This record gives sequence, C-alpha cells and structure tokens, in this order.
Amino acid sequence: MSKFDAIRPFYDTEVNDAILKVIDHPMMKALMNFTFPDVADEIWKDQLRRTHSTRDFQCNFIYKSLQKVLEKTSDGLTTSGFEKLELNTAYMFISNHRDILLDTSLLNACLFEHKLVMTASAIGDNLVKKSFLKVLARLNRNFLVQRGLSPREMLQSSKLLSEYISKLLQHENRSVWIAQREGRTKDGNDATNPGVLKMLAMGSDEENLMDYFTKIKIVPVSISYEYDPTDALKMPQLLAEAKQEIYIKEKNEDFINLMSGIMGQKRRIHIHVGDVLVHELDAIKAEHENSNKQVQALAQIIDDSILSSYKLWPTNYIAYDILNQTEAHSHLYTENEKSLFERRLEMRIDHGNPLALQSFLAMYANPVVNKLKYENAV
Repeated sequence: MSKFDAIRPFYDTEVNDAILKVIDHPMMKALMNFTFPDVADEIWKDQLRRTHSTRDFQCNFIYKSLQKVLEKTSDGLTTSGFEKLELNTAYMFISNHRDILLDTSLLNACLFEHKLVMTASAIGDNLVKKSFLKVLARLNRNFLVQRGLSPREMLQSSKLLSEYISKLLQHENRSVWIAQREGRTKDGNDATNPGVLKMLAMGSDEENLMDYFTKIKIVPVSISYEYDPTDALKMPQLLAEAKQEIYIKEKNEDFINLMSGIMGQKRRIHIHVGDVLVHELDAIKAEHENSNKQVQALAQIIDDSILSSYKLWPTNYIAYDILNQTEAHSHLYTENEKSLFERRLEMRIDHGNPLALQSFLAMYANPVVNKLKYENAV
C-alpha cells in the first residue's frame, strides 16, 4: 500500500485488470463505437484486452477518440510554443481552464505529437463519481483532487497532493497539468488562485520557494475555444453569483457539462505554451523575502503569460462590440461571423432577461478586456 493510493492513477501493472472490469460497460461501448465506427466490437475489445500500459491506452484509444472529437466538433486545433520544450523533460503546466476534460486531453495530444513527456493531470473527485468515469480517468493518468473537505481535511489533502506532484516531477520525470484555479472559468476572466501555488509549495524541498518553483519548471498554458459548447450551461451559476445568491449544482450537472464540452461545437481551438519561468522567479526572489508576497507575484506572472498569449477569436471581438455598443473591432470579424454569433445568442439566452444577456456577452468579451491591458498583445 502507498499513501498515494487514494488519489493516484493506475500503475501499468494494474491497467489490464482495470480495462477488463469496464470492457463490457455501455459507456465503453459508446466511446469505442464513436472512435472506431467501422470496427466490429470484438476487434476493439481484443485490442483492449491486450493493452497493458497507460501509454498504450492513451495512444491507441484516447488519442484516436480525441481526433474523432476534433473532426466532428471543431474546425481544428492550432498550437504555438511547443517547439521551446525539451524532449524527455518533465514540466509543471499551469493552465487556464475552460473545459472539464478537453483542456488537459488536447494538451496531452499535442505533447504526444511533439514527442514530449505527457502529463499526469489533476481532476476533481466530484467529476468522477460514476465508477466508470473514475476508472477511465485513472487509466488516462489523472490523479484526484478531493473536493468538499473541512479546513483540516483540506490541509491534509493539499499536503498529500503537493507531495505526489513533487514525486511525479522530480522522481518519475512525469509532467503534471493543473488548472490555475479550482473549477472552470465561467465568466471569461482567467486568474490564478494563489492557493493553487501555495498547495504546490507544500511539496518544496528548498529553503527558498522560488528555487523549488525553478526546479519543477513551471510553464503557463493558455487555451481558447472560438465557441464554448457549455456557455449556456454556465449561465445559472453566473446569474446566481450576479445576484449574490448561493449556487447549488443539480444532481447530474457535472456529467452533463462534461459530455456537452466534449460533443458540443467549438469551431477553432488554440493552445499556447508559454516560456518556462526562470528569470521571472529570480526577479521575485530578489524582490521579495516573504513567501506570501512571492506567491502573489508568481500568480501575477502566470496571469500575464496566460492573458497576453490568449488567442482571441471573432466571437470575442463581436461580444465585446455588442456589449459596449461599438464597432471598434469590426475589422476583425465578418458580417457572417457576427450574424452566426447573434443567432447563437438568440437560441441560448432569454432576451427578456438583460442580466442573462450581459453575462453571456461578458463571458466572450472579457478575454478582450483582459488582453487590452497588455500593450500590442491584441
């Protein structure tokens, strides 16, 4: 028994047993029939029975599933920055977070295509309550972040998580993906929660925190979707927050969001990988002795990287212009793109509710607002 057993993915020695337990599950059949529509069930089942490692499962099945998702629900994925990463090197990827499964899955597909080390990825245990999803997540090298804990339990959980992440990065040469804050960005404002960095800091084996963060090679990642397939699903929570009401999730809400994110239309997608933070950490170390101030400064640097390199789409500019009753960005989109977006707005939002309309537009417009803060970044 290992102290990480409650949160870790499967070891390769456990992969085949785990697959055999879910091979006849209806959701496995649905996933494989989607991925291999012209292949008889017995053929993919036979291939699965002969799968004995996470890498084989990811490369031969999940990667193919992802290609199918991109083919059916997007106009393609573009990337930038991957050429700066080194082969056989583990990185600590800290990313903005828009989609429950796709953000990390798409990053891993890009790492695989560039022959780079793929990640172990954090996932909230609230998202894998269904036993099949938990097995699938662990097969796909996800480790669990425990949610809904008391403050005392949260501290213990954070210590365990930070220790596990440090072990992956420093002893197993395994890259790690974590979102810059808990939960997806619902309002388009990507911001790093210093609490995430404080959790990572608990795994430090250095006197100065910045030395540890240099050692684990932090890389900010920015991902953007032209259309958010879950935009309308995010509205109830945004409206509750706007009215300062406590939002309570519906029973199957996470699962519906998860499936909608995968199967909904996204049009174009872009992933940008930032520079490994080195000089920035040296500067923080020179400027601040207090570790809290160091963490705050690092959160800002990660935000600067993610926001300034965020790929803006016509939908962002259109929403900004409608919201601000301007045509300032009209040269960046066509009339056809605008009418498509307005049609989406009509279909998804109750126009008798001004707050809903404003919140929906702000979700797409805020990335423009944020990027305008960086000179020449737009």
